[in-house]
Amino acid sequence: MRRADPELLVVGGGPAGRALAAAAAHRGLRTTLVDPTPDAPWRITYGCWAAELPPQLPCNLLAATAAGRAVARTEHRLGWEYAVLDVPALRAHLDAGLADVDVRAGRAVGFGGGAVRLADGTQVRAAVVVDAGGHRQPLFSGPSPRCAAEQTAYGVVVPERDAAALVEPGAALFMDWRQDHGERGWPTFLYGVPLGGGEVLLEETSLARRPGLDQPALRRRLLARLAAHGITPPADARAEKVRFPVDSPRHDVPGVLGFGAAAPLVHPATGFSVATALTLAPAVADAVARRLLAGPDAALAAARAAVWPRGARAVHRFRRIGLEALLRMPPDEVPDFFEVFFSLPERRRRAYLTARSDLRATAATMGALFAAADGRLRRRLVLPALLPPAAPRA
Repeated sequence: MRRADPELLVVGGGPAGRALAAAAAHRGLRTTLVDPTPDAPWRITYGCWAAELPPQLPCNLLAATAAGRAVARTEHRLGWEYAVLDVPALRAHLDAGLADVDVRAGRAVGFGGGAVRLADGTQVRAAVVVDAGGHRQPLFSGPSPRCAAEQTAYGVVVPERDAAALVEPGAALFMDWRQDHGERGWPTFLYGVPLGGGEVLLEETSLARRPGLDQPALRRRLLARLAAHGITPPADARAEKVRFPVDSPRHDVPGVLGFGAAAPLVHPATGFSVATALTLAPAVADAVARRLLAGPDAALAAARAAVWPRGARAVHRFRRIGLEALLRMPPDEVPDFFEVFFSLPERRRRAYLTARSDLRATAATMGALFAAADGRLRRRLVLPALLPPAAPRA
């Protein structure tokens, strides 16, 4: 007997894809999850603002929480908590929700005629198809940026006591723009967060560059910065390398819903997306379940509206303008920009960093930033809205 087509097909088995597949199955939808290596472990650190996490998420999925602080020209206490997820615990939690999901190993290579094409030549059809394949957007067929703006980072994990000169116990260093690495040129910052278990991740980060700053440069700067503070990572220190685009095109392929980093839900000023995906997954599953009887098109439209309400689309556009402003800014002026931003009232900073659908709050933050800036910075903030994307850097 031929197996019935799924009602929801999710391509991509990362946190976003697994969360959505589990939520859909919980609502009684016939759900299939396709991933190239569904059993492969996750080896990346997931951080977010604690307030962004869905309230129903079990507390044991947090490896650590800490008070956030940042350094631009001066130090700033952010006033809210940063959270680092316990990745193995998160994986186990999401996998437990896949008991009624048909999980298949396969690599999606395209979409057409209402079916997802896999690398082995098979096709999978479903009433609603979701691309949750991360920033590579395996089902996206539209134009991509000629050269993507990328966030890149190189980090090492060190004992908490060794990191104390830069990351005090109970704190998370969101950004430290001081040039302790001793190099001029493209600006990078130190990101330092507790991982739990007495360990801290110290990561030299290029927030956004077109193309991304290379790993050897980041590693060199990190080791020089740490040495300046008397920190020598152990020879066997675990390393983490990060590289992903922050300006992926919005996923609007006919017949496909983009979700997670593929949507993209990535905040260009932080690189965060996982907490947003975990929060949206139940709402998207609800939308599909509620409208599926009216037909696949109605269910897909409802799911898109859940991911991209009008306010979120507008905020997304504002954030992209802010990204282009940073990409065009002379390197020496980037810390000045963040000094002004972190000096804004807490509610303004929080709105820009977390309120993805609140256009009024985002616009108020941008207005406050403009009012606090000097004439030079104001020009840097306005011109990107009138110009094409910044050219790649040499």
